[in-house]
Amino acid sequence: MLPPVFGVLFDGIAYGMLLFVLSVGLSVTLGLMNFVNLAHCAFAMLGGYVTVTLVNELQWPFLATLPVSFLAAAAASVVLERLFYRRLYRASDLDQVLLTIGFAFISVAAAAYVFGTIQQPIQTPPFLRGSTGFLGLGLSNYRMFLVGIALVVTLLLVAGLEYTRFGAQVRAAVDNQRMARGLGIDVDRTFAVTFALGSGLAGLGGSLAIDIVGLDPSFAFTYLVYVLIIVSVGGLGSIVGSFAAACLIGISDVAGKYYAPELGAFLIYLVMVAVLMWKPAGLFGRR
Repeated sequence: MLPPVFGVLFDGIAYGMLLFVLSVGLSVTLGLMNFVNLAHCAFAMLGGYVTVTLVNELQWPFLATLPVSFLAAAAASVVLERLFYRRLYRASDLDQVLLTIGFAFISVAAAAYVFGTIQQPIQTPPFLRGSTGFLGLGLSNYRMFLVGIALVVTLLLVAGLEYTRFGAQVRAAVDNQRMARGLGIDVDRTFAVTFALGSGLAGLGGSLAIDIVGLDPSFAFTYLVYVLIIVSVGGLGSIVGSFAAACLIGISDVAGKYYAPELGAFLIYLVMVAVLMWKPAGLFGRR
């Protein structure tokens, strides 16, 4: 029989996996493309509201909405990338921050106007509800599902960005656009696809988050803090680093709230400061 601490550890890992799916897209765009996109969680919120609408209004199965939320967020990011973001690839960080934080405020206002300010309910399939017994512990079926999704996303991203022609094209376009164009790489298309991938993963994360943390218009700002912490602690441009940082932050947050509730969510900031003092570039930072 496992002691209760293993239950806390499992919940922390599952929460970390949710944060990983939310944050890994920003790790891709910020780490590989050097673009500061503070509207990242606005795409996550969009994916969440797409799922809420399809499930509650059109009676879609929850699992069938997940690829749609990915595609909706990816499509929205392509539009913004072509109209606005593309103009600021060579701009200063401040210009990028001001533009994207403006989009985040707009998204919050739009969500509040259309859906109201209340938490949105969601109905998950019966097999994702309840828990499964394991050595005396009741492991949430939905949290086990989250862990599985995060592992699949990690493997696909590492394989796709590290060992494929497309990943090499992204790195080449970031390092030297003129040289990349001279070699025949369509830099504009490569950046658009990369943005779509990162934002689509955010949309998927927003859908998966509804059953765990809820969904309301403040989501775009509330979880932006967590996402930035994970990207910073993991190291820019490192998917494995984001995975490790998400596990660390998730376990710290859940364990802190369980064993030291007087600290609240402050424990994750202590962990962040400790890690960045030890390794300023993050756990797996490349620069």
